[in-house]
Amino acid sequence: MTQPMTTNQLPSVFSPLAKALLDEFHEGVVVFDPQGRVTYLNAAARGVLTEVELDPTGEKDDLLPELAGLGGRLATLRVAGMELGEAIFIPRREGPTTLAAREKDAIVRSLEAHTWRLADTAKTLGISRTTLWRRLRAYGLHRDGRTKWDQQSSTS
Repeated sequence: MTQPMTTNQLPSVFSPLAKALLDEFHEGVVVFDPQGRVTYLNAAARGVLTEVELDPTGEKDDLLPELAGLGGRLATLRVAGMELGEAIFIPRREGPTTLAAREKDAIVRSLEAHTWRLADTAKTLGISRTTLWRRLRAYGLHRDGRTKWDQQSSTS
């Protein structure tokens, strides 16, 4: 019998930032390895599987018809030509809709978890501090947690 997967049990090919992004998806994400075994479920997917009473340790062939019936869409996962398996995305109910918005949420949550210490946050996300600074600037965030719009209104 297989053990249920937790959010921290991702294949090693996933970077910490990729893990954080997948965890931020409000839609369910179920990742299958090339043999069709479940290797990852985010919280939304666990919730959906619980709602419809599906076994999260099931095989892809058992889960796919039910998840497709819920509007799930299947995608092949590849990195540099290497096939990692497949993922099914189950429609979300709420939250950010774009990858950029999801990335911003993941970064902000990590920053808050590290009390806005950039070095610790960058290390946790598996990116450099320079990349983190660039992302903060791109999303209009400041080290103290204010957006550029908050700063403009406070100086007016």
